[in-house]
Amino acid sequence: MYNLIIYIYQLGVIITSLFNEKVRKMWRGERDAIRILKEKVDPNAKYVWFHAASLGEFEQGRPLIEQLRQDHPEYKILLTFFSPSGYEVRKNYAGADIICYLPLDTITNARRFLRNIRPVMAFFIKYEFWYNYLHILKHRGVPVYSVSSIFRPGQIFFRWYGRQYSHVLKCFTHFFVQNEISKELLGTIGITNVSIVGDTRFDRVLQIKAAAKQLPIVEAFLSKPKSASAEAVREDRSGAAEFRSAEAPKVFVAGSSWQPDEDIFIPFFNEHRDWKLIIAPHVIGEEHLKQIESKLAGRKVARYSSLEHLDHLDSLENLEVLIIDCFGLLSSIYHYADVTYVGGGFGVGIHNTLEAAVWDVPVIFGPNNERFQEAQGLKACGGGYEITGADDFRRIMQRFIDTPQTIAESGRQSGAFVQQMTGATKKVLSAVDL
Repeated sequence: MYNLIIYIYQLGVIITSLFNEKVRKMWRGERDAIRILKEKVDPNAKYVWFHAASLGEFEQGRPLIEQLRQDHPEYKILLTFFSPSGYEVRKNYAGADIICYLPLDTITNARRFLRNIRPVMAFFIKYEFWYNYLHILKHRGVPVYSVSSIFRPGQIFFRWYGRQYSHVLKCFTHFFVQNEISKELLGTIGITNVSIVGDTRFDRVLQIKAAAKQLPIVEAFLSKPKSASAEAVREDRSGAAEFRSAEAPKVFVAGSSWQPDEDIFIPFFNEHRDWKLIIAPHVIGEEHLKQIESKLAGRKVARYSSLEHLDHLDSLENLEVLIIDCFGLLSSIYHYADVTYVGGGFGVGIHNTLEAAVWDVPVIFGPNNERFQEAQGLKACGGGYEITGADDFRRIMQRFIDTPQTIAESGRQSGAFVQQMTGATKKVLSAVDL
């Protein structure tokens, strides 16, 4: 039944690729994968294979890749993606020796792919359970590890109609799961080769924080003085010293926002103009950017890209709102925030809350967060706040305004939570037979 579904899916991909550029890239990439392997594989090398469905899973597995490469240079790294949103962004990633798409999970594709690469071990990040690849790897005696995986009662493996498919989980040599619930669920279907190590994303956000960029445009917008003065106060966020005027306005950073998110926080800050507002929307398209600007009518607004050519940044302190209309800056921008908002919670799910929390700041997000363990942890520790609408947002922000010390206390809880949850990378690699 599984193979029939895969072939039907493949037919759908072929048809959809005629009309959809993203699917067309994926389909071309899958067909090119075997050619790439034939051209680049060193037959005398030992390859460790990492598979990530998309960009998020890659970031989750990246600490493992880089630590293994550092500690064991005798191995070469193969990195595969299923989605163009991962491959197109990281196809030139220097941490892997070969990067390509993973061909669809047909028996023929799996055999051809594995015959060309012959990995000595494989790591599948989070949700990846490819039936044919996994069975062939098991048959060949290749150790396979599931990393940062998380399981829930509603998944097919734990339903009566999915018990046959759940046998694919027995192909894994070991599961490194995020929580106790996942371990218990696997135990109900007879899988006991499980360790609770947490989520490697916590290790990754520490790496991102360490590599954060200094952003002169943002600093000019926030009127940060170049040196301390009698009127200045020092804030030390995990070693990153910054100086801000005691009278400087508070800063609210909204990251990966969507239209429903913007409809909530923009009206509030149209009323509270003593706060500086930085918006980094998830979709950077002209239509969406104009939509955001229209909601900020009467405000002094600028797009980041329009300021990059300026020789002098002294005039930026008069701006009230900065819209980030380019990629790659958000994780660094969170550093400048007093309060953050992470979008997506009024859609399919919230985006990366950890990139904000690592900077010791409160994090606000929408209601669709129950599948995100890190959001649950932030709420439990007092560093994260769930809202269901504008009233919730207004109540939380008014509390921050009325009692400013709650901002600092909540931020400390966020940062401490991230620090407490790190270490999964080391736990995984210490348990793997390298």
